[in-house]
Amino acid sequence: MRVTLQFLGAAGTVTGSKFLLNAGGETLMVDCGLFQGLKELRLKNWEELPIDPSGIDHVVLTHAHIDHSGYLPRLVRDGYRRRIWGTSGTNDLLHILLPDAGYLQEEEADYANRKGYSKHSPALPLFTQQDAEMVLRYLGTLPYMTPTTLSSTYTVEFRPAGHILGSSILMVEVSDGGERKVRIAFSGDLGRYDAPILKDPAEVWDADFLVVESTYGDRSHASGEDSRTQLAQIVNETQEAGGVLLVPAFAVGRTQTLLYLLRELEDAKLIEKLPVFVDSPMAIKASGYLKAHPEDFDEETLRLQALRKKPLTPDRTRFCASQRESKDINRVERDAIIISASGMLTGGRILHHASIRLPDPKNTLLLVGYQAAGTRGRRILEGEREIKIHGAMVPINARLAELHGLSAHADADEIIRWAGGMTRPPQKAFVVHGEPKPARTLSGRLETELGWSTHIARLGEEVTLVEG
Repeated sequence: MRVTLQFLGAAGTVTGSKFLLNAGGETLMVDCGLFQGLKELRLKNWEELPIDPSGIDHVVLTHAHIDHSGYLPRLVRDGYRRRIWGTSGTNDLLHILLPDAGYLQEEEADYANRKGYSKHSPALPLFTQQDAEMVLRYLGTLPYMTPTTLSSTYTVEFRPAGHILGSSILMVEVSDGGERKVRIAFSGDLGRYDAPILKDPAEVWDADFLVVESTYGDRSHASGEDSRTQLAQIVNETQEAGGVLLVPAFAVGRTQTLLYLLRELEDAKLIEKLPVFVDSPMAIKASGYLKAHPEDFDEETLRLQALRKKPLTPDRTRFCASQRESKDINRVERDAIIISASGMLTGGRILHHASIRLPDPKNTLLLVGYQAAGTRGRRILEGEREIKIHGAMVPINARLAELHGLSAHADADEIIRWAGGMTRPPQKAFVVHGEPKPARTLSGRLETELGWSTHIARLGEEVTLVEG
């Protein structure tokens, strides 16, 4: 039985996760995400896959984030017609994330055509909302911690990853139909230990090969307690300055964590009960889905729910679903918190708020998650003093703050802690989902601290796990 693994994304970069297993001529794709960030990466979304989508036998998703799922509309449009497997939480989120991604693709193409700034005439969307909605009919749901046989070749199992609702560590067992079996673990995006709301990442215990993320493979996050202290300080300093706190936050995951922490700080009387505007229809829906999935919750969140408390709702929260409600926020001059998507300032309602709030030095822009290379968020972090929004240059006079402790990704120490829980070293650990420096750093630590053999994956590379 010959088993190969090809890295079609998230190799040498963070986004675009796509990994293709081939065993005995039967293929299984793990994740199917979009490249994001730099234009040279985004252009890769338009390139044809090295395999005909109709020839792929299985697709399994570690979680719903667009850099892990956003290529599905193209895959289905181009011929894939089989099941797409995820957890219940993942599939719920896909019902809001994918159609929204299609809508944004169409909106961006339409805006480019109206403003005439595209090099293509006409500008076309990568996929449409209709393409995205077609994906939903192929979704199949699997529970956590339950091995499921997809075929005589592949058995899969989801284990909680603690990253976002439904996120999973994926175990794949490849069999030749006899006694020969190979176990491959895909970390997906690992969550943090002792983070609010979700369970800690589950242990892997035993695998022949490991595909491990390295997003923060070269740094450590602040502790949860430090993050709470810093968040309280940022809220209070912005209020004292007479400004508004503007937080670009991923609609799925980061927004809910922020709401949880703000509610905690209010309860502890470390901040005043300010109006908190959640200006993201997707975040509103995602919060509702999260409440419906207690199987993902940690013990503290379950305890709060049992006490009929609202762990995800600060006292003066206002959920703004309509455009009118969103525009009404513009009249708020001070003493408020605005949480809106997208988390890297790449699109969505946050851009309208940014164009209004960033020129005012009384306001604060708080970045709370990973900022991919080439995004507005990364460029601001790197010191740019003005950014282009909807064709106009916007000066950045607002104070800039950053909280690494709210990241939904494990840091380097947490990845090492998780990997160190394996009962034996894998034959090879493939380091993916990271920019070059974090990938190199994590690879080095896995080798020196755990004694593992590692390989930093290259985009398009195919490796043989088992010779025929």
